[in-house]
Amino acid sequence: MSIEPELLAILACPQCKGKLVYLKQAEPAALICRGCQLSFPVENDIPQLILTAATELSRAELEQLPS
Repeated sequence: MSIEPELLAILACPQCKGKLVYLKQAEPAALICRGCQLSFPVENDIPQLILTAATELSRAELEQLPS
C-alpha cells in the first residue's frame, strides 16, 4: 500500500505549508519538505505530520534524495 495520490496532492508541510515529496521506497517511508529540510515519517501509510516527529536533514542528505 501507499499514500493515495489525491491525499498527497493536498498535504503540506506543517511548518512552511510547502510541498511534500513522498519517498515510499525509503526505510522508513517519509514525506520530505525541501524548504524546511525536514523528513516526516510515514507509518502504516499514515503521514506523521507533527513537528516533534520530524527529523532535520542536512544539505548533503537532501542532495542525495531523488527529485
